[in-house]
Amino acid sequence: MKIKVGIFFGGRSREREISFAGGRTVYDNLNKDIFEPIPIFIDSIGNFILLDWQYLYKGTIRDFYPPIDFLPTSPNGFQIYIECLGNLSNSEINEIINKVGKKIEPTEFNSLFDFAFLALHGPYGEDGNIQGLLEWYGMPFSGAGILPSAIGIDKAIQQNIFSNAGFVRPERKIINREEWKNNVYKGNLLEKLVANLGLPFVIKPPRQGSSIGITVLNEKDNNVFRDAVNKAFFIEEISAAKWNKFSEGEKVYFIHNLIDIRQGIGLPVWVENEIIYHPEALLFLINNRLKTQESIILETIDGEEEVLFESFIDGKEFSCIVVEDENNQALALPPTEVVKYQSLFDYRSKYLPGMSRKITPINIATDQIEAIRTLCKQLFKEMFCDVYARIDGFITQSNEIFLNDPNTTSGMLPSSFFFHQAAEIGLNPSQFLTYIIRTSIAARIRTGKNNNLLKIFLKKLDDKIIHYHTQFLNKIKIAVVMGGFSSERHISVESGRNIYEKLSSSSQYQPIPVFLTGAEENHELYVIPVNVMLKDNADDIKEKIKSSENNHPILDKIKTEAAHLTYFYTGNNIILKPKRITYTELAEIVDEVFIALHGRPGEDGAIQKELEKVGLAYNGSGIESSRITINKFETNEILKNNNILIANHALVFDKEWNSDNDELIDKIENEFKYPFIAKPADDGCSSAVKKIKNREEFIAFSEMMFRKKEEFIYEAAEILNLKQNEEFPQKNYFLIEDLIDKKNAIHFLEITGGLLTKINENGEREYEIFEPSEALASGEVLSLEEKFLAGEGQNITPARFSKDKNLQHIISEKVRETFEKTAKILNIEGYARIDAFVRIFEDNSVETIIIEVNSLPGMTPATCIFHQAAISGYKPYNFIDSILKYGLLKKEINAL
Repeated sequence: MKIKVGIFFGGRSREREISFAGGRTVYDNLNKDIFEPIPIFIDSIGNFILLDWQYLYKGTIRDFYPPIDFLPTSPNGFQIYIECLGNLSNSEINEIINKVGKKIEPTEFNSLFDFAFLALHGPYGEDGNIQGLLEWYGMPFSGAGILPSAIGIDKAIQQNIFSNAGFVRPERKIINREEWKNNVYKGNLLEKLVANLGLPFVIKPPRQGSSIGITVLNEKDNNVFRDAVNKAFFIEEISAAKWNKFSEGEKVYFIHNLIDIRQGIGLPVWVENEIIYHPEALLFLINNRLKTQESIILETIDGEEEVLFESFIDGKEFSCIVVEDENNQALALPPTEVVKYQSLFDYRSKYLPGMSRKITPINIATDQIEAIRTLCKQLFKEMFCDVYARIDGFITQSNEIFLNDPNTTSGMLPSSFFFHQAAEIGLNPSQFLTYIIRTSIAARIRTGKNNNLLKIFLKKLDDKIIHYHTQFLNKIKIAVVMGGFSSERHISVESGRNIYEKLSSSSQYQPIPVFLTGAEENHELYVIPVNVMLKDNADDIKEKIKSSENNHPILDKIKTEAAHLTYFYTGNNIILKPKRITYTELAEIVDEVFIALHGRPGEDGAIQKELEKVGLAYNGSGIESSRITINKFETNEILKNNNILIANHALVFDKEWNSDNDELIDKIENEFKYPFIAKPADDGCSSAVKKIKNREEFIAFSEMMFRKKEEFIYEAAEILNLKQNEEFPQKNYFLIEDLIDKKNAIHFLEITGGLLTKINENGEREYEIFEPSEALASGEVLSLEEKFLAGEGQNITPARFSKDKNLQHIISEKVRETFEKTAKILNIEGYARIDAFVRIFEDNSVETIIIEVNSLPGMTPATCIFHQAAISGYKPYNFIDSILKYGLLKKEINAL
């Protein structure tokens, strides 16, 4: 019988979305031969909910909770959490919960699971609250106990521990909320802080995680200072002069940012002794009050009572995971350097690819790395930590080491420090989670509570781990190919890691990570170890492969220190170094290939051609279908000729542009009206897709697309508002399309829909078209982040075609019929994602306009194809398993 693990995620803190995504990571990566995961979602008002598993695969908490049936009308499309519904009765809360699962009480924990895995962050999650509750009810839990958790959350209390233990600390000052609100310092506070701390200095709330509410103050400006302190107290002061200058759209955007729990103050808020719950009510109140008042002050109901000021440390920033080995001794993993593209390692920098880089080990002398590890182990002991902790800090140019933020719970996204550093000693995410559970049980035994029962539990787990290693070699070997050289190579790595992790925790498959790089005429394949696979992005992986012969001595040292621990959890089944292989050699070591590539190569038929040469089965469509669907222009032409609605479109070539760009622009402007869409014609989705609103933007887009060098053209990039590190490919042609709009429809929405193919008993291909998702873009077009990254976009599944249930079903059927017809015309196989716009008219007629077809859709944890598959009863692993089985069956049929 498997050990039942209750995974606690969500919670009441501002980090609930990261906790939600982390809970999903744990759910997916727990070894399914040993454990049965049980999702325990904690909502933001503190209810424990045994969650129906399909909701775990939503992009954000707001996508499913509160359920859409309970949401009040929001003309401005504000997204809300349950606390924004006001004071609900118990019956109302139960009705809401019953839509997504079952409310449970702590007295029921022991009947539902054997162990609690805590993926919670911030207050109520890593401050000892939940740990104390679980200990009271006799439930063993993961991570640190009550005391280190309470210390770890409070940056103010930590000061005494740091000082008593002799750790070097930056100068600091604390003020409380009442002092600030009552202007005790009479405007002199900034002067005093600059005199004591210098510039720049850091302003932060002492009991938040994920860098929420933190500002680095670089200038002696009272207005900027006031805003930063208010931000740390979660106070917002709005002046009538500022507000009344906003357009209606700007006011809505302001409220949208204000209620964002990651960057704003959140809801509910106090406004002059009145509590406002809903953003629409807040917008209405501000509009009215600022007609007669000079300003208005908003305060969150759970703001900080203190704010901490610290001298800014100018040095390399690092993070180090410390774990306990099998002898309860602290073992510091290789510290990771955080290379930021801005001064603050904030929420977005921590969790969005491309916003920062992680370099492991930190790029300093070996003796300095050892000094960091020694200090981190010392702090681990001083705080009475057990199991693991993440300790952040800085090392200055004069080699002073400042440890500033011990965390007893680390983020558990696939690319977090937690898994990143464990991979350096050879543990993949599934194995490291097993380590956490086993070590946590041993830590709970040491408390002397239920220790005899826990010893029996520990022996049972050890037996299961040993038995698992004997079964490992009999699994089906799957090469997971990721990376590539398209503008979507980083998303490809996210997809590949997700596939690897779901297969590595299964009882059927043994995944082997393979990185593809090189060029179109020369694919380079590398079998890579897990530590290389978990680097930040494709470019970091490529760099690590090229430098793999020069392994850092500190990594070898730590691997030796951890060898016994690593062996127990891996059974010595480890890939140690990257190895270049050919397609022929790939066929000798694996049974099938999962192509996790996007754009070229992958979706263009190139890798499929090579795999067929060596007789390997693979996922997705065949060579010819892939060759067609990668080309948006050719796909559009085929669909148009088969009476499928598409946008009016045309190709723009560099030869025409270079010959006479004025003539070309005139020609385009005669055929297309601004605004229109411009995008690469032969690459994956969302990369360099822009809404072109005028002639200047069209010129800038063309210059960027046809540029000769990889570097951005500064003026053109500025005109297009390109983000730092945004991918923008170089091409010799691109596609322009009419902007699809509502016209005279009564309802208009952008959707994305997944599908799966099967072979029936007669050997014929059948299509299962999933319920499409409604995609909500925060900008002019749906961004790459909104499509694929947890917490970054909102996808409503199923799409909201109609409030009438019968009409909803009828319209969905019509849309899915168009999707199936599209898939058949293009000879799609395996699985795919189709993007479209839908117009619904007063007579309930429907127009479905196809935007593009992706033959190898993104498979990141947050992508909505998993939400859609869940509605049809497929857990992500089952969905991936179906795709792999179809690939093998297709190969067998083709061989006949």
